[in-house]
Amino acid sequence: MTRAWVWLIIAGLFEVGWPLGLKVSQAPGRFAIGMVAAVSSMVLSGVFLWLAQKQIPMGTAYLVWTGIGGVGTFALGLVLFREPMTVVRVTGALLILCGVVLLKLGH
Repeated sequence: MTRAWVWLIIAGLFEVGWPLGLKVSQAPGRFAIGMVAAVSSMVLSGVFLWLAQKQIPMGTAYLVWTGIGGVGTFALGLVLFREPMTVVRVTGALLILCGVVLLKLGH
């Protein structure tokens, strides 16, 4: 795996951080910490995506970045916030994950 793909995975992980920070900011007394986490994650995610796009085509990088962020956020919602886990929702997330894997294999 090239360094660019490592940057892209890191970017995707930070992409999960901002919706998590926004969710945390909704809890009483957690607004500031949640917003700092969200904004910091947004910035770091963008920086690592920028680094990845130096070697990975923009469309591939963006799709993988949003896929990691979307599936990761979905998983955290299930685990941390007990969001509904239905066959349809899990299948949709797995299809997105399969698409991310195919994009990597096709690069």
